[in-house]
Amino acid sequence: MVLLLAAVPLVLAIAAVVWVVRQQSDQLAQDQIAAMQPILLQARKDELKHFVQAGRRAVAHLSERARDTPQARQQALDLLRRMDFGNDNYFFVYDLQGKSLMHPRLPDLEGRPQWELHDGAGAPIIQQLVRQAQAGGGFVDYLWNRPSTGREERKLGYVELVPEWGWVVGTGLYLDHLQETQALITQSTALAVQKTRNQILLIASAALLLVAGGGLALNIYEQRAADDKLRAMAQKVVHSQEDERARVARELHDGISQQLVSVKFVAESALLQLERAGSDAAPTLRQGVGLLQAVMRDVRRISHDLRPTLLDDLGLASALEQTAREFGERSGIQVTAQVATLPPIPEAVATALFRVAQEALGNVEKHAKAQHVDLQLKHGPAGLALQVRDDGAGFDVQASLRQVRAGLGLTNMRERIEMLGGQFSITSAPGATLLSASLPPHVLKL
Repeated sequence: MVLLLAAVPLVLAIAAVVWVVRQQSDQLAQDQIAAMQPILLQARKDELKHFVQAGRRAVAHLSERARDTPQARQQALDLLRRMDFGNDNYFFVYDLQGKSLMHPRLPDLEGRPQWELHDGAGAPIIQQLVRQAQAGGGFVDYLWNRPSTGREERKLGYVELVPEWGWVVGTGLYLDHLQETQALITQSTALAVQKTRNQILLIASAALLLVAGGGLALNIYEQRAADDKLRAMAQKVVHSQEDERARVARELHDGISQQLVSVKFVAESALLQLERAGSDAAPTLRQGVGLLQAVMRDVRRISHDLRPTLLDDLGLASALEQTAREFGERSGIQVTAQVATLPPIPEAVATALFRVAQEALGNVEKHAKAQHVDLQLKHGPAGLALQVRDDGAGFDVQASLRQVRAGLGLTNMRERIEMLGGQFSITSAPGATLLSASLPPHVLKL
């Protein structure tokens, strides 16, 4: 799940980056084409104009009035016919009536009128050329059959007028080079996009491998950490059980067992006294009764420590008040208990808070050397909060938690509260130790 949550956003981000790169590249290609077209077209125009002007200069001496003869005109046509610059680029000559005077690629048209000739788009080609030449020369865009391919393609022509002979001299260039340039730019852009996409995919693959490796390592680490925690928890549970059993065994052996032996001796002594008719057995019996009462108190205390019946019968508030009262009587430490009236709460919540309070008071009695303890149980909109404060010597909380045996009580208290979704904290300094445990409102619902 961790790997999936990490990989899906990464894949979506990479797809978005690839799409943006593609869009930006297409836009860049279009911008480049739009910027290059006018430059290339102007370069072609300059080239055509230069060719026509060069052709006119080549025959200028033949068109002089002093040399104007049919032979000179034919010589000029032959000269222009030989001025060839490629299979599809050549000079052509028409008169002002649209008759073809010279066409090196279509000699069959020579001497024939072409005034009504139209291209595939319906434009009158020869008429446009003649009018442009009469207007002082210029460019004409039209469709013309390309000799090398036999197809009608777009062509840019430039014409000028030879006024001495009434000739329209011109040449033209096919504009497929613009399409070739566009195709070249598009192809180079596509290659750049593909290269960039491959690099992105390579980086993405490496990132996915890193994420997968990191996720796998994290899963393994978390699994091992969970296993370690489970083992540690199991050990703590075993230690806690053994500690509780040892405590109960000590209480029974050192307290109740010894007192029962004393009761036995007292009863045997009273029996001997009764057997002696003149002896008074009443004081001895009173001593035995006192010892039995002490045994009963110890049994009741041990039973209360294990599971106070008051917690089941009257609830958490009464159990905490009795525990605080018995703690004060037993330890001699002044105890102030402020316990709020509680609505019915789940048994698990009551047990957890009671055990935390019980363990906290036990630690104060054993270690704190305190003079006063303040126990508070508050209930409000924020939930249920237990606080135990003492003015004892204090201790190093972190050091105690690091010591497994010493920190077992603190760890158990924390785990009891956090297992229910609550918060547990403890701060300690000389003269002020505060233990806090709080549970949110939703945990208190039955």
